[in-house]
Amino acid sequence: MILIFDLDDTLYPEHTFVESGFQAVAEMLRMHYGWDESLSLKIMMDTLKMQGRGSVFNELLNSKNCFSKKLVQHCLQKYRQHKPNIQLFPEAKKILEDYNARHLYLVTDGNKNVQANKIQALAIEPFFRKIFITHRYSIKHAKPSIYCFDLIRKLEKCEWSDMAYIGDNPAKDFVNLNHLGVLTVRVLTGEHSKVIAKPGFDAKLQIQKIADLPSVLK
Repeated sequence: MILIFDLDDTLYPEHTFVESGFQAVAEMLRMHYGWDESLSLKIMMDTLKMQGRGSVFNELLNSKNCFSKKLVQHCLQKYRQHKPNIQLFPEAKKILEDYNARHLYLVTDGNKNVQANKIQALAIEPFFRKIFITHRYSIKHAKPSIYCFDLIRKLEKCEWSDMAYIGDNPAKDFVNLNHLGVLTVRVLTGEHSKVIAKPGFDAKLQIQKIADLPSVLK
């Protein structure tokens, strides 16, 4: 079986990356403006909880009467370029260590530099035969596109039914792979854990945590 993993909230908790990025922005603003670091972090975390990521930096800067598009971009750049303080789920590390890297792949969406920084911080490259950051191939090839999965199929010279994909987001991770006969496995972790998928969008199998993977692959 060719095992293909998602990254965010599948192998590590994505909220830790977000908090790490906000911390980096708070440190930058303290250094440049003398703003209280803990207060800036609290404002960003509260805004995230109430409004989502899209308005976090805007709200922080508005709270200081210091809003400008240029400064928002500086915050966003710092967030994207910072060295993340993140770690694998302990169970995920064991799973990756136990399986043969010859048949392990990673397919992850997102800003290519951000995702590359995550991969480097997690030190997971040796676990995989190849890592696919979909945006390197064009945003149109992000999931639910099967583009990168088809590259894996051709590389392995295998059938779709020989592949398994382990992810967490039922909005995009599984729908097109299901139609092709890929074994899809949804890990009920992270922000999508309580989401009820639309018909046809959920994985064929569900597990509570990544440690349960070997039992469903037998």
